Amino acid sequence: MASTRIRTLLALSLAFTLPLLRAQDTPAPAPQAPPPAAPPTSQQPTQNPDGTYTMRVSTRIVVLDVVATDKKGNIVTGLSKEDFHVTEDSDPQTITNFELGAARVPAPTVDIESTADLDRLAPRAPVNIILLDEFNTRFEDMAFAQYSLKKYLEKQPDHLTTPTMLIAVGIDKFDVLRDYTQDKQQLLDVLKHHFGGNPWRSTSNSWAPERYGTAFLTLRRVSEATVGHQGHKNMIWIGRGFPALNMANVPVDSSNRIETLRQQCVNELRDARVTLTTIDPAGLLIDPGVYGADAKFNDPFGGNYQFAQLAKATGGRTIYGRNDVDVQIGAAADEGTNFYTLVYHPTNNSRDAFKFRKINIAVDRPGVTLTSLQGYYLQLRPRPVDPKAPTRRLLSDIAAASDSKMAYDGADIKVTRLAKPDNGYSISVAARNLAWTLGTPEDPTRKTELVLAITTFDRKGKILKEKASDMRFKAPASSPATGRIEVPLSFLYTLDPDPKAVRVRFVVRIGSSGRIGTQDIDLTEPIAANAPSMAVPAPAPAPPAQ
Repeated sequence: MASTRIRTLLALSLAFTLPLLRAQDTPAPAPQAPPPAAPPTSQQPTQNPDGTYTMRVSTRIVVLDVVATDKKGNIVTGLSKEDFHVTEDSDPQTITNFELGAARVPAPTVDIESTADLDRLAPRAPVNIILLDEFNTRFEDMAFAQYSLKKYLEKQPDHLTTPTMLIAVGIDKFDVLRDYTQDKQQLLDVLKHHFGGNPWRSTSNSWAPERYGTAFLTLRRVSEATVGHQGHKNMIWIGRGFPALNMANVPVDSSNRIETLRQQCVNELRDARVTLTTIDPAGLLIDPGVYGADAKFNDPFGGNYQFAQLAKATGGRTIYGRNDVDVQIGAAADEGTNFYTLVYHPTNNSRDAFKFRKINIAVDRPGVTLTSLQGYYLQLRPRPVDPKAPTRRLLSDIAAASDSKMAYDGADIKVTRLAKPDNGYSISVAARNLAWTLGTPEDPTRKTELVLAITTFDRKGKILKEKASDMRFKAPASSPATGRIEVPLSFLYTLDPDPKAVRVRFVVRIGSSGRIGTQDIDLTEPIAANAPSMAVPAPAPAPPAQ
């Protein structure tokens, strides 16, 4: 059901709409640091009012979150910048920034109760994302996973040090049981009332493709939703990950597709600064064959060496064959706070996107083991949107963001319900999220592009209507033809009235970066007494990109 919707959603509804940009020349917030794998860029100088010129140059940076442990697995503290040595493809790198992860933990007086709180009050704080895998895990192992998580939480203080999100995923569902919170009792309450069901498809080989797809989509979904938060995300995946499958028995084309998807997930997790740690709640299995015949002959983690590789590639670990799952959850959570952050600017300026840049980290401390990112590929720009034939990747990204309650903060957007016109909304995008095309002598007008998706829901959470548009906007006529411009975007959207609708979700995907921002509006709430009105002049179409 879910996969069918992803294949068909928006296929006919992506259409060009060409409203006029209402730009304001207000100062923009400071831009975020570029992602680790962004290629170096330079732009034409911009002339200032006093006649001087400003040249902006950005360079690639690599951010490494490193966990140090001793021979017994205990976390090692007290290391300094000088203790670490980093090479990229055997070339020594200079560590330009060094920081302790614990230094960014929210102060005891700060209370984080949502993604919005996190981005506003602690924009660089480390967080824990605990995910219950209910599509590759047997019912009895799922029950033990919940019991173990409850046991772990009960040992924690009432006010958690690290903001924590709880997610449960099945083949047909993606439930954010609780957005980021520091209230232990709230997590215990939602866990108490959560029933995972009996995932009979988790033991059926005929459902293996759907289970693989669900795992990959879940990883991408979390990374795309959280990429806007600059802090480290410690993702604790409690479950089997992938179905047991011996890749030697898989056609080479299918094996190559899985490997390609695996690498794409690693890239997205890396760009979102997510470390994946997997914990198998099955414990010490007497008969691994209960998870499929292949589980008997491959590695202990269900025969799923690709999922183990995902964790290792992002700097995490795979934990299996342990019955003290609650203790392992606690150890993984501690590693999400007690780490070292190293930053360097690569000496290799090559733009070869297909070359893997291998990273090696050494430390001047005998007996210490370091766990971190193994390397990276350069990040490629997203493909331009073709409204007549949108890619499956675009469809799945928009669909995943549209039917979820998970807040996406990759793009800084704000949606305001207006007093006039009826059912009118003002949608704003921060200047720092936008990139504008350069003008030419033939057409000096600069443009930017985004995809807007609107989804309405009834009282039971059922989707009533969904619609998406690929939108192009013109920059103000006063904008220079070249050079960087910091121009925010604000435009009007009128929602089709529906008496059954109680919630509407706005999804904005930035064309230049592929980043997504979302905002939900509760339609049962009255319009604010001081809600503004917005009048938009007649649209002046921007020509579609060739």
